[in-house]
Amino acid sequence: MPVFPSGFVWGAATAAYQIEGAVHEGGRGENIWDRFCRQPGRIRDGSSGEVACDHYRRYAEDIALMGDLGVGAYRFSIAWPRLFPAGKGPLNRQGLDFYDRLVDGLCEAGITPFATLYYWDLPQELQARGGWTNRDTIPRFVDYACAAAERLGDRVQDFILMNEISVAAWRGHATGIHAPGIADARAFLAATHHMNLAQGEAIRAMRGESSRWRLGSALNLMPVDPADDSIGAADAADLVDAFWNGSVIDPLIHGRYPEIVAGRFQPFVQEDDMERIRQKVDFIGLNHYSRAYARQDPDQPLGVGMVAPPDDRPTTAMGWRIDGGGFRETLMRLKEDYGNPPVHVTENGAAFDDIVDADGRISDPARIAFLEEYLSALGQAIEAGCDVRSYFVWSLMDNFEWAEGYTKRFGLVHVDYATQKRTPKDSFGWYARLTREGRF
Repeated sequence: MPVFPSGFVWGAATAAYQIEGAVHEGGRGENIWDRFCRQPGRIRDGSSGEVACDHYRRYAEDIALMGDLGVGAYRFSIAWPRLFPAGKGPLNRQGLDFYDRLVDGLCEAGITPFATLYYWDLPQELQARGGWTNRDTIPRFVDYACAAAERLGDRVQDFILMNEISVAAWRGHATGIHAPGIADARAFLAATHHMNLAQGEAIRAMRGESSRWRLGSALNLMPVDPADDSIGAADAADLVDAFWNGSVIDPLIHGRYPEIVAGRFQPFVQEDDMERIRQKVDFIGLNHYSRAYARQDPDQPLGVGMVAPPDDRPTTAMGWRIDGGGFRETLMRLKEDYGNPPVHVTENGAAFDDIVDADGRISDPARIAFLEEYLSALGQAIEAGCDVRSYFVWSLMDNFEWAEGYTKRFGLVHVDYATQKRTPKDSFGWYARLTREGRF
């Protein structure tokens, strides 16, 4: 049974589009997910984040739940189109006022705010000009990041510049299953590079504004194995690893792309770009859910694809393999290959098919077992010398799960989307005991 170090922070995480709703209120502009969700067949249940968990109105209730959960920190994201409805231009004070109220409520509750500046909600007007395939989006992001930090940075000390560049690039620009729905190799390469560069430029600009802020990036990192013994599967795994993992962390830490893919990015790299991407960060945010499996796939723009795990492996409702060993492996890789940076585990959790009992109770032993396995692996990594400072469970509450709509539930709190009633699951009580005792 792991015992976590003194000062270790237990938190919970969410993202703006997945919980806020109120997409037409407070002067908020349209984002790429608003547009994507209106396209037939894009979302499994035909839904959108238009209402989601109505957190925009119910944030005080949700902060009270965090208090009951006993978390010391809350990771949320700021919706870019709430601050700049068109992605640029005059600042929308109404939108910023919402985050002022949210941050004030967190501080009053004794909960440390961690603010994510980009969690995939690119303003649609910028997408109309090419979005992340257009270098002009880079200064727009820098302006937005600095404006958000200037207003909230007297209370928020921890800023996560980008969330999962690899996911936004791969699923949004290579496979097209996420917004903006593009499936093109050049778009993937351009979007990856421009998000990397936007992050680096924003860090540079924010460092010039204040030395008190702690700045980092949330990376979705995972081991990538060959799917099988088929011809080329091992090479495919190396390529997916380079695109998914290496193409976001290597530029940030080492100032270069992995050798096996560097040539593909070269058409988009201008003079000094790599030095601008390479920045000293105060922490790495690690989002981790599973191990991946790869094979060659000539029908995919990049020539490789990720596939379901072997049939004999247990999975979550998302079809992702349950594998705490992959979590430990990822943390050890950060230690051994990237200089053991301070790590905040900014997302980890699981979706299961939760059932509400006749008495209203939600028993979710599979989620508790998942958390026990992954947190045991986290404890092992810390004992092995990994510098991990915190753990944020994904997610505080059930929410809009992107292309899966409302068909998948990750929350410690069940949300009845028809009534917006919040009901803590058994895993909520389990995690509340962990936050108070530091062990399970």
